[in-house]
Amino acid sequence: MTDHVLALNAGSSSLKFALYELVEDNRPSMRWRGQIERLGDAPRLLAQSAGGRSINEPLTDTKTHDEAIRAFLKMARENLPDIHVRAIGHRVVHGGAVFSEPVRIDDSVLDTLNGFIPFAPLHQPYSLAGIRAASAAFPGTTQVACFDTAFHRTHPWVNDTFALPQRFYEKGVRRYGFHGLSYDYISQKLQDIAPGLYEGRVVIAHLGNGASMCAVSGGRAVASTMGFSALDGLPMGTRSGQLDPGVVLYMMQQDGMTAEEIADTLYRKSGLLGLSGISSDMRTLLAADTPDARKAIEYYVFRIRRELGALSAALEGIDALVFTGGIGENSAAIRQMVCDGMRWIGIEMDKSRNADGGTVLSTDLSRVRILAIPTNEEMIIARAAARLA
Repeated sequence: MTDHVLALNAGSSSLKFALYELVEDNRPSMRWRGQIERLGDAPRLLAQSAGGRSINEPLTDTKTHDEAIRAFLKMARENLPDIHVRAIGHRVVHGGAVFSEPVRIDDSVLDTLNGFIPFAPLHQPYSLAGIRAASAAFPGTTQVACFDTAFHRTHPWVNDTFALPQRFYEKGVRRYGFHGLSYDYISQKLQDIAPGLYEGRVVIAHLGNGASMCAVSGGRAVASTMGFSALDGLPMGTRSGQLDPGVVLYMMQQDGMTAEEIADTLYRKSGLLGLSGISSDMRTLLAADTPDARKAIEYYVFRIRRELGALSAALEGIDALVFTGGIGENSAAIRQMVCDGMRWIGIEMDKSRNADGGTVLSTDLSRVRILAIPTNEEMIIARAAARLA
């Protein structure tokens, strides 16, 4: 039997997984990764092994997270009959002000995480459903919670609060920040490949269907574009990004919208989709070349530049800009548009390097280094699970 750890990321209609073998010094080495998508509709298992083998097959009677984990187990036993899962790490969106690092899950921790559902009502319940399903499928196995908010607990107070009566802060209404697992991975990667930059002032742009940016100094978060919820900051695939709270009051008082209707609009019908009227997918918008698609892209790029300037101010300067996430890693066009408007801050993109898709994208004379680094949130989860097993 070989020891493994499993990283799980449960969404509303999907279960992403990554299975790692523990090799020398308990270091995780990826064996399989994939997802079970469209739970409750037309579920499908998509997986790929480290050796290049792929699985793409429909699943029947897979509607819940419990059934999704059983489907994963069946796949694992067929392809890796010798595995022993020592620990399971879970991506948990919200850890509140309580958790600043990964933690073993027990009944007390679960009760605390349940209390954060009002802070992330569209994400937290699915994180908890994945934990309960994994606990039932792997009784007695160590379960570890890894928090998207934990990386941001080093924010100074001025980047942690809102200008509201103090009682709201004491109730937990504060700027939490998200995508922390991604920022943690990128920071650790920088420490390996560019320790000088790691110790410096870095802005990381996690650009995907969900998008945010984070100012980091010496591996510690200083400020983030996301705040109390995953709606704040940059426009996203279907989420609005930063919004004057007066707009929400207008929706309620003048349009007569309910809280549920407002949430549906802000989370699912806004962002790139709402602006373009076409798609939430940046690839589709870049190919469309219609006036509304161009406007959506222009607004997206403008907001990135604006936040980049603000985060640089929070750091009192900038030494490196790192692009990551699906768009940040893969869209040379968006990276170029962002950097073309930031020469004043010392950012100079090398167009040929950017088009080639390497790691270093800046010119040799650029005062600010520009990098593109693929993120790996599952690796952060796996390392925590191995450490706490």
